[in-house]
Amino acid sequence: MSSTPTRVYAARMVGLPIFDPQGDQVGKVRDLVVTMRSEASPPRVLGLVAEVFGRRRIFVPMTRVTNVDSGQVYTTGLLNMRRFEQRSTETLVVGQMFDRQVTIPSGPGNPERISGTVYDVGMEQGRTRDWVLSRVAVQQPAKALRRRGQTHVVEWRDVHGLAKPGGETQGATALLHALNEMRPADAANMIHDLPVERRTAVVAALDDERLADVLEELPEEDQVAILERLDSERAADILEEMSADDAADLIADLPPETAEILLDLMEPEEAEDVRRLMSYVENTAGGMMTPEPVVLGPDATVADALAHVRNPDLTPALAALVYVCRPPLETPTGRLIGVAHIQRLLREPPSTLVAGALDDSMENLRPDATIDQVAAHLATYNLVCAPVVDENGHLLGAVTVDDLLDHMLPTGWRDQALSGGTEGRGRG
Repeated sequence: MSSTPTRVYAARMVGLPIFDPQGDQVGKVRDLVVTMRSEASPPRVLGLVAEVFGRRRIFVPMTRVTNVDSGQVYTTGLLNMRRFEQRSTETLVVGQMFDRQVTIPSGPGNPERISGTVYDVGMEQGRTRDWVLSRVAVQQPAKALRRRGQTHVVEWRDVHGLAKPGGETQGATALLHALNEMRPADAANMIHDLPVERRTAVVAALDDERLADVLEELPEEDQVAILERLDSERAADILEEMSADDAADLIADLPPETAEILLDLMEPEEAEDVRRLMSYVENTAGGMMTPEPVVLGPDATVADALAHVRNPDLTPALAALVYVCRPPLETPTGRLIGVAHIQRLLREPPSTLVAGALDDSMENLRPDATIDQVAAHLATYNLVCAPVVDENGHLLGAVTVDDLLDHMLPTGWRDQALSGGTEGRGRG
Protein backbone atom coordinates (compact mmCIF):
# COMPACT_ATOMS: atom_id res chain seq x y z
CA MET A 1 0.00 0.00 0.00
CA SER A 2 2.75 2.41 -0.90
CA SER A 3 0.31 5.12 -2.02
CA THR A 4 -1.89 4.83 1.05
CA PRO A 5 -1.62 7.69 3.59
CA THR A 6 0.21 6.78 6.82
CA ARG A 7 -2.90 7.66 8.84
CA VAL A 8 -6.57 7.51 7.87
CA TYR A 9 -9.49 8.73 10.01
CA ALA A 10 -12.60 6.58 10.37
CA ALA A 11 -15.18 9.37 9.98
CA ARG A 12 -13.71 10.23 6.58
CA MET A 13 -13.84 6.61 5.46
CA VAL A 14 -17.56 6.08 6.12
CA GLY A 15 -19.42 6.34 2.84
CA LEU A 16 -16.33 6.00 0.64
CA PRO A 17 -16.87 3.89 -2.48
CA ILE A 18 -15.09 0.54 -2.67
CA PHE A 19 -13.70 -0.52 -6.05
CA ASP A 20 -12.40 -3.78 -7.46
CA PRO A 21 -9.13 -3.97 -9.47
CA GLN A 22 -11.05 -3.23 -12.71
CA GLY A 23 -12.31 0.07 -11.29
CA ASP A 24 -15.92 -1.06 -10.83
CA GLN A 25 -17.63 0.03 -7.63
CA VAL A 26 -18.66 -2.92 -5.48
CA GLY A 27 -19.97 -1.13 -2.39
CA LYS A 28 -19.48 1.56 0.25
CA VAL A 29 -17.69 1.66 3.59
CA ARG A 30 -20.09 1.68 6.55
CA ASP A 31 -17.83 0.89 9.53
CA LEU A 32 -14.51 -0.52 10.73
CA VAL A 33 -14.15 -3.78 12.67
CA VAL A 34 -11.44 -3.91 15.36
CA THR A 35 -10.37 -6.27 18.11
CA MET A 36 -9.73 -4.63 21.48
CA ARG A 37 -6.65 -5.56 23.49
CA SER A 38 -5.95 -3.18 26.40
CA GLU A 39 -5.75 0.51 27.26
CA ALA A 40 -2.06 0.52 26.36
CA SER A 41 -2.21 -1.69 23.24
CA PRO A 42 -3.89 -0.14 20.18
CA PRO A 43 -6.75 -2.21 18.73
CA ARG A 44 -5.97 -4.12 15.55
CA VAL A 45 -8.17 -3.30 12.56
CA LEU A 46 -9.57 -6.56 11.22
CA GLY A 47 -11.46 -5.13 8.26
CA LEU A 48 -14.30 -3.04 6.94
CA VAL A 49 -18.05 -3.43 7.06
CA ALA A 50 -19.08 -2.78 3.46
CA GLU A 51 -22.57 -2.23 2.11
CA VAL A 52 -22.87 -3.86 -1.29
CA PHE A 53 -25.70 -3.63 -3.79
CA GLY A 54 -28.98 -4.88 -2.37
CA ARG A 55 -28.10 -3.20 0.96
CA ARG A 56 -26.34 -6.33 2.16
CA ARG A 57 -23.50 -5.78 4.64
CA ILE A 58 -20.40 -7.91 4.23
CA PHE A 59 -17.01 -8.16 5.89
CA VAL A 60 -13.93 -7.03 3.93
CA PRO A 61 -10.67 -8.14 5.62
CA MET A 62 -7.89 -5.55 5.64
CA THR A 63 -5.77 -8.16 3.84
CA ARG A 64 -8.11 -7.63 0.85
CA VAL A 65 -7.69 -3.84 0.91
CA THR A 66 -4.96 -2.71 -1.48
CA ASN A 67 -5.29 1.06 -1.26
CA VAL A 68 -7.04 3.67 0.88
CA ASP A 69 -7.05 7.38 0.12
CA SER A 70 -9.24 10.40 0.76
CA GLY A 71 -11.83 9.49 -1.84
CA GLN A 72 -11.92 5.75 -2.41
CA VAL A 73 -10.94 2.25 -1.28
CA TYR A 74 -9.52 -0.43 -3.56
CA THR A 75 -9.68 -4.17 -2.92
CA THR A 76 -8.30 -7.31 -4.51
CA GLY A 77 -11.81 -8.05 -5.78
CA LEU A 78 -11.89 -11.42 -3.98
CA LEU A 79 -14.72 -10.62 -1.55
CA ASN A 80 -16.95 -13.07 0.30
CA MET A 81 -20.53 -11.86 -0.17
CA ARG A 82 -22.03 -13.58 2.86
CA ARG A 83 -23.75 -11.35 5.39
CA PHE A 84 -21.62 -9.72 8.10
CA GLU A 85 -22.18 -11.06 11.63
CA GLN A 86 -20.33 -9.29 14.44
CA ARG A 87 -18.45 -11.56 16.84
CA SER A 88 -18.35 -11.08 20.60
CA THR A 89 -14.62 -10.28 20.50
CA GLU A 90 -15.07 -7.48 17.96
CA THR A 91 -15.97 -3.81 18.21
CA LEU A 92 -17.45 -1.52 15.57
CA VAL A 93 -15.67 1.82 15.46
CA VAL A 94 -18.61 4.00 14.34
CA GLY A 95 -21.32 1.89 15.94
CA GLN A 96 -19.67 1.39 19.34
CA MET A 97 -16.72 3.78 19.81
CA PHE A 98 -17.98 7.09 18.46
CA ASP A 99 -19.63 9.27 21.13
CA ARG A 100 -18.23 7.18 23.99
CA GLN A 101 -17.31 9.23 27.06
CA VAL A 102 -13.59 9.00 27.84
CA THR A 103 -10.92 10.77 29.87
CA ILE A 104 -7.41 12.00 29.11
CA PRO A 105 -5.32 11.96 32.32
CA SER A 106 -3.23 14.99 33.19
CA GLY A 107 0.31 14.96 31.87
CA PRO A 108 3.06 17.08 30.30
CA GLY A 109 0.84 18.23 27.46
CA ASN A 110 -2.31 18.82 29.52
CA PRO A 111 -1.96 19.95 33.16
CA GLU A 112 -5.60 19.05 33.94
CA ARG A 113 -7.59 15.88 33.47
CA ILE A 114 -9.80 16.16 30.38
CA SER A 115 -13.22 14.54 29.93
CA GLY A 116 -15.04 14.42 26.62
CA THR A 117 -16.55 12.24 23.88
CA VAL A 118 -14.89 10.45 20.98
CA TYR A 119 -15.77 11.93 17.60
CA ASP A 120 -13.15 10.20 15.43
CA VAL A 121 -10.28 7.72 15.51
CA GLY A 122 -7.23 7.43 13.27
CA MET A 123 -5.74 4.19 12.02
CA GLU A 124 -2.31 3.54 10.56
CA GLN A 125 -0.27 0.65 9.25
CA GLY A 126 2.55 -0.67 11.42
CA ARG A 127 5.80 -2.39 10.58
CA THR A 128 4.08 -5.77 10.54
CA ARG A 129 1.69 -4.46 7.85
CA ASP A 130 -1.19 -4.72 10.31
CA TRP A 131 -3.50 -1.72 10.70
CA VAL A 132 -4.09 -0.43 14.24
CA LEU A 133 -6.05 2.40 15.82
CA SER A 134 -3.36 4.88 16.83
CA ARG A 135 -5.09 8.22 17.48
CA VAL A 136 -8.29 9.29 19.19
CA ALA A 137 -10.09 12.60 18.59
CA VAL A 138 -11.93 13.80 21.69
CA GLN A 139 -14.24 16.79 22.08
CA GLN A 140 -14.90 18.43 25.42
CA PRO A 141 -18.37 19.76 26.31
CA ALA A 142 -19.08 23.32 25.17
CA LYS A 143 -18.45 26.00 27.77
CA ALA A 144 -19.89 29.47 28.23
CA LEU A 145 -20.78 31.00 24.85
CA ARG A 146 -18.84 28.52 22.74
CA ARG A 147 -21.02 26.50 20.39
CA ARG A 148 -18.51 23.65 20.35
CA GLY A 149 -16.13 22.35 22.96
CA GLN A 150 -12.36 22.22 22.57
CA THR A 151 -10.98 19.25 20.65
CA HIS A 152 -7.90 17.10 21.30
CA VAL A 153 -6.22 14.47 19.14
CA VAL A 154 -4.08 12.16 21.28
CA GLU A 155 -2.37 8.79 21.18
CA TRP A 156 -4.52 5.73 21.89
CA ARG A 157 -2.59 4.93 25.07
CA ASP A 158 -3.39 8.38 26.49
CA VAL A 159 -7.17 7.80 26.50
CA HIS A 160 -8.99 5.94 29.25
CA GLY A 161 -12.41 4.38 28.76
CA LEU A 162 -12.31 2.89 25.28
CA ALA A 163 -11.00 -0.56 26.14
CA LYS A 164 -13.76 -1.20 28.69
CA PRO A 165 -16.90 -2.29 26.84
CA GLY A 166 -19.94 -0.92 28.63
CA GLY A 167 -17.77 0.78 31.22
CA GLU A 168 -18.55 4.28 29.99
CA THR A 169 -21.72 5.84 28.66
CA GLN A 170 -22.19 6.54 24.99
CA GLY A 171 -24.14 9.30 23.31
CA ALA A 172 -25.06 9.67 19.66
CA THR A 173 -23.75 12.99 18.30
CA ALA A 174 -21.21 11.68 15.79
CA LEU A 175 -23.40 8.82 14.59
CA LEU A 176 -26.36 11.18 14.21
CA HIS A 177 -24.34 13.32 11.82
CA ALA A 178 -23.68 10.27 9.65
CA LEU A 179 -27.31 9.10 9.81
CA ASN A 180 -28.67 12.50 8.84
CA GLU A 181 -26.56 12.43 5.67
CA MET A 182 -28.05 9.10 4.55
CA ARG A 183 -31.24 8.21 2.75
CA PRO A 184 -33.88 6.91 5.20
CA ALA A 185 -33.47 3.33 3.95
CA ASP A 186 -29.70 3.44 4.50
CA ALA A 187 -30.13 5.01 7.94
CA ALA A 188 -32.61 2.25 8.81
CA ASN A 189 -30.04 -0.32 7.72
CA MET A 190 -27.44 1.13 10.10
CA ILE A 191 -29.87 1.44 13.02
CA HIS A 192 -31.06 -2.13 12.46
CA ASP A 193 -27.50 -3.39 13.03
CA LEU A 194 -26.77 -1.37 16.20
CA PRO A 195 -26.62 -2.97 19.67
CA VAL A 196 -29.82 -2.34 21.65
CA GLU A 197 -28.27 0.24 24.01
CA ARG A 198 -26.68 2.15 21.15
CA ARG A 199 -29.89 2.05 19.14
CA THR A 200 -31.82 3.43 22.11
CA ALA A 201 -29.43 6.39 22.42
CA VAL A 202 -29.63 7.14 18.70
CA VAL A 203 -33.44 6.94 18.62
CA ALA A 204 -33.67 9.29 21.60
CA ALA A 205 -31.50 11.86 19.83
CA LEU A 206 -33.12 11.76 16.36
CA ASP A 207 -35.69 14.46 15.69
CA ASP A 208 -39.29 13.30 15.25
CA GLU A 209 -39.50 13.81 11.49
CA ARG A 210 -36.25 11.95 10.79
CA LEU A 211 -37.17 9.09 13.12
CA ALA A 212 -40.56 8.77 11.40
CA ASP A 213 -38.84 8.51 7.99
CA VAL A 214 -36.47 5.82 9.29
CA LEU A 215 -39.23 3.85 11.03
CA GLU A 216 -41.11 3.55 7.74
CA GLU A 217 -38.09 1.69 6.32
CA LEU A 218 -37.56 -0.73 9.22
CA PRO A 219 -39.02 -4.24 9.63
CA GLU A 220 -42.24 -4.45 11.67
CA GLU A 221 -40.45 -6.08 14.61
CA ASP A 222 -37.95 -3.20 14.84
CA GLN A 223 -40.73 -0.61 14.49
CA VAL A 224 -42.69 -2.05 17.39
CA ALA A 225 -39.59 -2.49 19.58
CA ILE A 226 -38.52 1.14 19.05
CA LEU A 227 -41.99 2.60 19.54
CA GLU A 228 -42.57 0.66 22.74
CA ARG A 229 -39.37 2.09 24.25
CA LEU A 230 -40.55 5.68 23.71
CA ASP A 231 -42.76 7.54 26.15
CA SER A 232 -46.36 7.71 24.94
CA GLU A 233 -46.31 11.43 24.10
CA ARG A 234 -43.31 11.12 21.83
CA ALA A 235 -44.55 7.89 20.27
CA ALA A 236 -47.77 9.69 19.32
CA ASP A 237 -45.75 12.58 17.83
CA ILE A 238 -43.73 10.11 15.72
CA LEU A 239 -46.89 8.46 14.43
CA GLU A 240 -48.23 11.88 13.39
CA GLU A 241 -45.07 12.46 11.33
CA MET A 242 -45.41 9.12 9.53
CA SER A 243 -47.60 8.70 6.49
CA ALA A 244 -51.09 7.68 7.61
CA ASP A 245 -51.00 4.27 5.93
CA ASP A 246 -47.63 3.38 7.50
CA ALA A 247 -48.82 4.63 10.89
CA ALA A 248 -51.97 2.52 10.58
CA ASP A 249 -49.93 -0.61 9.77
CA LEU A 250 -47.64 0.03 12.75
CA ILE A 251 -50.46 0.71 15.22
CA ALA A 252 -52.18 -2.49 14.08
CA ASP A 253 -49.09 -4.42 15.27
CA LEU A 254 -49.28 -2.94 18.79
CA PRO A 255 -51.28 -4.35 21.71
CA PRO A 256 -54.86 -2.97 21.49
CA GLU A 257 -54.63 -1.02 24.75
CA THR A 258 -51.33 0.61 23.66
CA ALA A 259 -52.77 1.42 20.24
CA GLU A 260 -55.79 3.13 21.77
CA ILE A 261 -53.64 5.22 24.13
CA LEU A 262 -51.48 6.45 21.24
CA LEU A 263 -54.47 7.22 19.02
CA ASP A 264 -56.01 9.28 21.84
CA LEU A 265 -52.74 11.24 22.19
CA MET A 266 -52.47 12.02 18.48
CA GLU A 267 -53.94 15.17 16.96
CA PRO A 268 -57.63 14.44 16.21
CA GLU A 269 -57.31 14.94 12.44
CA GLU A 270 -54.25 12.67 12.21
CA ALA A 271 -55.87 10.03 14.39
CA GLU A 272 -59.07 10.16 12.33
CA ASP A 273 -57.16 9.32 9.14
CA VAL A 274 -55.40 6.41 10.84
CA ARG A 275 -58.62 5.03 12.38
CA ARG A 276 -60.35 5.24 9.00
CA LEU A 277 -57.57 3.25 7.31
CA MET A 278 -57.63 0.67 10.09
CA SER A 279 -61.36 0.13 9.49
CA TYR A 280 -60.70 -1.42 6.07
CA VAL A 281 -59.80 -5.05 5.52
CA GLU A 282 -56.06 -5.67 5.26
CA ASN A 283 -54.64 -6.09 1.74
CA THR A 284 -57.52 -4.22 0.09
CA ALA A 285 -57.36 -0.89 -1.69
CA GLY A 286 -58.83 0.80 1.38
CA GLY A 287 -56.34 -0.85 3.70
CA MET A 288 -53.25 0.13 1.70
CA MET A 289 -54.23 3.59 0.35
CA THR A 290 -52.93 6.94 1.56
CA PRO A 291 -55.58 9.51 2.51
CA GLU A 292 -53.40 12.46 1.43
CA PRO A 293 -53.23 12.68 -2.38
CA VAL A 294 -53.08 16.03 -4.17
CA VAL A 295 -56.71 17.20 -4.26
CA LEU A 296 -57.77 20.33 -6.18
CA GLY A 297 -61.07 22.10 -6.77
CA PRO A 298 -62.76 22.53 -10.20
CA ASP A 299 -61.35 26.05 -10.58
CA ALA A 300 -57.69 25.04 -10.09
CA THR A 301 -55.23 25.92 -12.86
CA VAL A 302 -52.31 23.96 -14.21
CA ALA A 303 -50.02 26.38 -12.34
CA ASP A 304 -51.83 25.50 -9.09
CA ALA A 305 -51.38 21.78 -9.76
CA LEU A 306 -47.66 22.09 -10.52
CA ALA A 307 -47.14 24.15 -7.37
CA HIS A 308 -48.75 21.42 -5.27
CA VAL A 309 -46.73 18.54 -6.74
CA ARG A 310 -43.47 20.41 -6.08
CA ASN A 311 -43.97 19.58 -2.39
CA PRO A 312 -40.77 17.67 -1.45
CA ASP A 313 -42.73 15.52 1.02
CA LEU A 314 -44.65 13.88 -1.82
CA THR A 315 -43.35 10.58 -3.14
CA PRO A 316 -42.81 10.43 -6.92
CA ALA A 317 -45.81 8.10 -7.24
CA LEU A 318 -48.16 10.42 -5.33
CA ALA A 319 -46.96 13.38 -7.38
CA ALA A 320 -47.85 11.64 -10.66
CA LEU A 321 -51.60 12.41 -10.43
CA VAL A 322 -53.78 15.24 -9.16
CA TYR A 323 -57.42 14.67 -8.25
CA VAL A 324 -60.10 17.21 -9.09
CA CYS A 325 -63.04 17.03 -6.69
CA ARG A 326 -66.00 19.08 -5.57
CA PRO A 327 -65.70 20.49 -2.02
CA PRO A 328 -64.80 19.45 0.59
CA LEU A 329 -61.27 18.93 -0.66
CA GLU A 330 -59.99 16.77 2.20
CA THR A 331 -60.61 13.03 2.09
CA PRO A 332 -63.26 11.80 2.07
CA THR A 333 -63.89 14.57 -0.43
CA GLY A 334 -66.87 15.68 -2.41
CA ARG A 335 -67.55 13.83 -5.65
CA LEU A 336 -64.43 13.01 -7.71
CA ILE A 337 -64.63 14.79 -11.06
CA GLY A 338 -61.52 13.19 -12.52
CA VAL A 339 -57.76 12.84 -12.41
CA ALA A 340 -55.01 14.58 -14.36
CA HIS A 341 -51.59 13.21 -15.16
CA ILE A 342 -48.70 15.55 -14.37
CA GLN A 343 -47.02 14.52 -17.62
CA ARG A 344 -50.06 15.86 -19.50
CA LEU A 345 -50.20 19.06 -17.40
CA LEU A 346 -46.57 19.84 -18.20
CA ARG A 347 -47.65 20.28 -21.84
CA GLU A 348 -50.50 22.67 -21.01
CA PRO A 349 -50.35 26.47 -20.56
CA PRO A 350 -50.08 27.37 -16.83
CA SER A 351 -53.34 29.36 -16.90
CA THR A 352 -55.39 26.44 -18.28
CA LEU A 353 -57.88 24.80 -15.92
CA VAL A 354 -56.86 21.33 -14.76
CA ALA A 355 -60.48 20.27 -15.30
CA GLY A 356 -59.88 20.67 -19.02
CA ALA A 357 -57.10 18.07 -19.06
CA LEU A 358 -58.71 15.22 -17.14
CA ASP A 359 -58.27 11.56 -18.02
CA ASP A 360 -61.77 10.07 -18.23
CA SER A 361 -60.70 6.81 -19.87
CA MET A 362 -60.30 4.68 -16.72
CA GLU A 363 -62.52 3.36 -13.96
CA ASN A 364 -61.85 3.98 -10.28
CA LEU A 365 -60.98 1.50 -7.55
CA ARG A 366 -63.38 0.68 -4.74
CA PRO A 367 -62.01 0.34 -1.18
CA ASP A 368 -62.82 -3.39 -1.06
CA ALA A 369 -60.79 -4.14 -4.22
CA THR A 370 -58.40 -7.03 -3.53
CA ILE A 371 -54.65 -6.76 -3.88
CA ASP A 372 -54.80 -8.69 -7.17
CA GLN A 373 -57.48 -6.34 -8.50
CA VAL A 374 -55.36 -3.33 -7.54
CA ALA A 375 -52.32 -4.81 -9.29
CA ALA A 376 -54.37 -5.56 -12.42
CA HIS A 377 -55.82 -2.04 -12.40
CA LEU A 378 -52.41 -0.33 -12.22
CA ALA A 379 -51.02 -2.64 -14.90
CA THR A 380 -54.03 -2.17 -17.23
CA TYR A 381 -53.84 1.62 -17.19
CA ASN A 382 -50.02 1.89 -16.87
CA LEU A 383 -50.37 3.79 -13.59
CA VAL A 384 -48.13 4.35 -10.58
CA CYS A 385 -51.06 5.76 -8.59
CA ALA A 386 -54.86 5.42 -8.72
CA PRO A 387 -57.88 6.91 -6.90
CA VAL A 388 -60.04 4.96 -4.46
CA VAL A 389 -63.70 6.08 -4.28
CA ASP A 390 -66.78 5.03 -2.32
CA GLU A 391 -70.15 3.98 -3.75
CA ASN A 392 -71.17 7.65 -4.10
CA GLY A 393 -68.04 8.62 -6.03
CA HIS A 394 -66.34 10.46 -3.14
CA LEU A 395 -62.54 10.28 -3.16
CA LEU A 396 -61.26 8.30 -0.15
CA GLY A 397 -57.57 8.19 -0.99
CA ALA A 398 -55.05 6.90 -3.50
CA VAL A 399 -53.13 3.65 -3.89
CA THR A 400 -49.54 3.94 -5.13
CA VAL A 401 -47.40 1.25 -6.70
CA ASP A 402 -45.05 1.33 -3.70
CA ASP A 403 -48.06 0.70 -1.39
CA LEU A 404 -48.94 -2.26 -3.57
CA LEU A 405 -45.43 -3.71 -3.55
CA ASP A 406 -45.19 -3.27 0.21
CA HIS A 407 -48.25 -5.49 0.63
CA MET A 408 -47.42 -7.97 -2.14
CA LEU A 409 -43.93 -8.79 -0.91
CA PRO A 410 -43.69 -11.62 1.65
CA THR A 411 -43.94 -10.90 5.37
CA GLY A 412 -40.58 -9.77 6.75
CA TRP A 413 -39.26 -8.60 3.38
CA ARG A 414 -37.74 -5.47 4.94
CA ASP A 415 -35.78 -7.59 7.39
CA GLN A 416 -34.54 -9.77 4.53
CA ALA A 417 -33.55 -6.66 2.55
CA LEU A 418 -31.62 -5.22 5.50
CA SER A 419 -29.81 -8.49 6.18
CA GLY A 420 -29.15 -9.30 2.55
CA GLY A 421 -31.27 -12.43 2.63
CA THR A 422 -28.43 -14.79 3.52
CA GLU A 423 -27.03 -16.14 6.74
CA GLY A 424 -23.50 -16.66 7.97
CA ARG A 425 -20.39 -14.62 7.54
CA GLY A 426 -17.44 -14.80 5.25
CA ARG A 427 -13.87 -14.11 6.33
CA GLY A 428 -12.37 -13.88 2.88
